[in-house]
Amino acid sequence: MNDVEAGRRTPDNALHRGRHRIVVVGGGAGGLELVTRLGGRLGRRGLAEVSLIEKARTHLWKPLLHEVAAGSMDVSRHELDYLAQAYWHGFRYRLGEMVGLDRASRLVHLAANYDNEGRLITPAQSIGYDTLIIAIGSVTHDFGTPGVKEHAIALDTPEQAQRFNRRLINACLLAHTQAEPVRPGQLHVAIIGAGATGTELSAELHRTVRGVVAFGLDRIDPDKDLKITLIEAADRIVPALPPRLSEATARLLEKLGVEIRTSARVIEVRSDGVVLAGGDFIPSELVVWAAGVRGPDVLKHLDGLEVSRSNQLVVRPTLQTTHDDNVFAIGDCAYLVPDGETQPIPPRAQAAHQQSSHLVKQIRNRLDGRRIEPFVYRDFGSLVSLGEFSTVGNLMGFVTGRDMLVEGFVARLMYRSLYKMHEVALHGPWTVGLDSIARLLSRRTEPHVKLH
Repeated sequence: MNDVEAGRRTPDNALHRGRHRIVVVGGGAGGLELVTRLGGRLGRRGLAEVSLIEKARTHLWKPLLHEVAAGSMDVSRHELDYLAQAYWHGFRYRLGEMVGLDRASRLVHLAANYDNEGRLITPAQSIGYDTLIIAIGSVTHDFGTPGVKEHAIALDTPEQAQRFNRRLINACLLAHTQAEPVRPGQLHVAIIGAGATGTELSAELHRTVRGVVAFGLDRIDPDKDLKITLIEAADRIVPALPPRLSEATARLLEKLGVEIRTSARVIEVRSDGVVLAGGDFIPSELVVWAAGVRGPDVLKHLDGLEVSRSNQLVVRPTLQTTHDDNVFAIGDCAYLVPDGETQPIPPRAQAAHQQSSHLVKQIRNRLDGRRIEPFVYRDFGSLVSLGEFSTVGNLMGFVTGRDMLVEGFVARLMYRSLYKMHEVALHGPWTVGLDSIARLLSRRTEPHVKLH
């Protein structure tokens, strides 16, 4: 019997020693906030053994990925190292990807991990748990559209966002150095999906691409050669916002030169552009797919746990899965329809943050044998940032008793505060304050766009 087989039969026996084993799978916004707080409150005090399973080595807040793709953010200044976070906050970090679950034995199965040269980093193994929280987020839904996987780039991970940015910079360098004129579609960007991510990306790209060209690429005419097209299947962009703000956002983007195509369904993505239902063809050699989300494929294979049509884990109001009280799910991978509602809680950062905060208290109740309270979602509204040009949004009536529409500086300040709240949950207010000042000072001495 090899070490892997032994580990799958008796996982962590030497480490367990009777302590309750809490395992969080997924280090996104909700999962990392949760494991950080549980580590500080339970792990450090020896009240439980807290572990995080994550296939990546660093964390970046997902709503920032459009800035990475546009080149307006340096990932290295905002990413967080999981190993260091675990050391600082009393939990264990385990590098690995969940590929299966044994609910009877309470084991999470992890795949072997290899580097880019094919060398083994971590072997296949199984991790034991008493309480399991699955927080692996969502992935972009391509709806089976032909050509998406081959020719479009999603923005689910920092690696994908950086890949698009490199492709964009390389396209500009090629257009500047080639002997022939810029061909139609060569420097055109088609963004499919005009939700928050797609809309924010279109505004960021308008500024950053012109910033790249301004650094000596004078053979490119931004007004003539660069084009951004935002494509949405619904009848308006950012449908999560009220119609007035959606229309205001569209007007601002159109002033920037962004072409908006609503009520337009993409039926194929090709290497030279996208084809719409009805036969229209939009030339574009740079395509971002930001239309729709679904749960990762692994959720279908978790030992019989119930999943929704969008492949999310169905949970009860306590955030426990319907078939197993020992398994919870939060964030984008969880499907919860609140009592009295007909639609599930939307996949937003604020939902993951609220569920994380709720579970910190409820896991302690579970350890103490007390009742687990149901989760109540409070919708604080939506905000969409259009880079340096504007920010728009609606705030639900938690202060005034009625909804408020916000734009401009106030909206932008509130949008940035969402990220600061996430950072405070991970590092505390003093660290975040000092780090924010350092970033502000260094920002003045560097290019405002990524050039490599």
